[in-house]
Amino acid sequence: MSWEETYTIWNKQPDLAPEVREDLDKIVNDKEALEDAFYTPMEFGTAGMRGLIGAGINRMNIYTVRQATEGLARFMDTLDEETKLRGVAISYDSRHMSQEFAFEAARVLGAHGIPSFVFESLRPTPELSFTVRHLHAYAGIMITASHNPKQYNGYKIYGEDGAQMPPKESDMITNYIREVDDLFAVEVADKDALINDGTLKVIGSEVDEVYLENAKEVTIDRELVAEEGKTMKLVFTPLHGTGGMLGEKALRQAGFEDFTMVPEQAMPDPEFSTVEHPNPEFTEAFDLAIKLGKSQKADLLVAVDPDADRLGAAVRQPDGEYELLTGNQIAALMLNYILTARKKAGNLPANGALVKSIVSSEFAAKVAADFGVEAINVLTGFKFIAEQIQHFEETNEHSFMLGFEESYGYLIRPFVRDKDAIQSLVLLAEVAAFYKKQGKNLYDGLQELFEKYGYFAEKTIALTFDGIEGAQEIKDLMAKFRQELPTDFAGYKVIAAEDYQASSRQDAAGNVTAINLPRSNVLKYFLEDGTWIAVRPSGTEPKIKFYIGTQGDSEADAQAKCEKFEKAINDFIKG
Repeated sequence: MSWEETYTIWNKQPDLAPEVREDLDKIVNDKEALEDAFYTPMEFGTAGMRGLIGAGINRMNIYTVRQATEGLARFMDTLDEETKLRGVAISYDSRHMSQEFAFEAARVLGAHGIPSFVFESLRPTPELSFTVRHLHAYAGIMITASHNPKQYNGYKIYGEDGAQMPPKESDMITNYIREVDDLFAVEVADKDALINDGTLKVIGSEVDEVYLENAKEVTIDRELVAEEGKTMKLVFTPLHGTGGMLGEKALRQAGFEDFTMVPEQAMPDPEFSTVEHPNPEFTEAFDLAIKLGKSQKADLLVAVDPDADRLGAAVRQPDGEYELLTGNQIAALMLNYILTARKKAGNLPANGALVKSIVSSEFAAKVAADFGVEAINVLTGFKFIAEQIQHFEETNEHSFMLGFEESYGYLIRPFVRDKDAIQSLVLLAEVAAFYKKQGKNLYDGLQELFEKYGYFAEKTIALTFDGIEGAQEIKDLMAKFRQELPTDFAGYKVIAAEDYQASSRQDAAGNVTAINLPRSNVLKYFLEDGTWIAVRPSGTEPKIKFYIGTQGDSEADAQAKCEKFEKAINDFIKG
């Protein structure tokens, strides 16, 4: 069926949802916009789906949400009755249509007789992960577009372990979703009727309380926090999202009292009215926090993204300015603190493990090695870190110390099985208190780690390719890297190349060995100076990402090398 035919079907629907009809009317005379909205169904991958809110099969709307949920429901219909009746936990963030999408999902599940547990109001992604485990639900749905701009929303499915649905089940659900030809024929039950008969249960503070009780485990040195937590000044911003309520309570119960939330960003706001990109990776996300921090002479600024699974931080310097830390640096600081404290207390396990993604820095791995802790690399996607945690619990092969991705996502304690900015907020505040007691700050601590383990620098370059042509451009770029295998970057020879789609590693002499990880569309190059460069398309955005990890004789030297490699990547793309 052509996109024009699909559009006609939508346009002729007599009872199209008002917000969908309004969007359709806006683009009715824009052929390019119509084609992009209707030329292909929204892609549903292992990370769920994410896209622009609007009318069309390639947009987030109640019909595509119903379609995705129908796929999940049909999959659950194949399970035994007891498993099916464990139901689905559902949460949502502060974005436009998030609550509506959450209850539409519950209505579809209800039509299949599948119970749902929907939060009364917005809650963070990590709490959804926790809730699946706490309620012993079979699955979870999180309505969020994470750190994307306000025009976006998304839909993620979680498995019974609280991690994002593993590939096998996700592929089966995707097949069921694709079988749903008529989005307008998906049956939905009446919301009030579902609530009345108990199929839809509205949940809230009772789950918050259990999550917060578990969060007490994050604090390592209660005496330190009790001593420094009263006076260490901290500024916290949830960036108009879900993290404010839980973040504030978690800080207070840990013993941190002298903190302030950025007032302009404390309340949920689907417009993200003070920031274009609600992403703690971006400097601009800290503009208001820096302004408030300077007025209070705050020691530490912390920002979490709208669904509170990512965390960024900035540290006050002697001149009153703030230095932003990278996700890799934050992970190294937290890991060093955890391992130092555990070693001091005499409870550092002999089989400790750090779990990180293949595109994250080796900085934390170097710290881990110094403590006799193994660093385990997994594919990008926190579900792969969660898989390792599950494996550790089943085999006792390792003890989990920390999991992280360079994109500002960390997990401290595994009562959650996704990255958790609430946990990270509490621990990073404790690490800051640790250095404050010594008359230092987190940046001083970072310099100490650099001096001990080497000067590491990393950079992520994200190129965006929107629309129909964009998807092809990304495919073409990945093909170019495979077909024209780079032999050097910036004058440094490539000594090995890994292709995770082919599950193979090839060295400079042409020797090929297997990679023991699931297949994924990722390329990684290792250079003679110890630098690595990786290339991968984003699984949730129309982007291709390039990752650089290098090391130098000084911080400035490492940063300069990063810039050289960035130029070399751009030259290869254009060449």
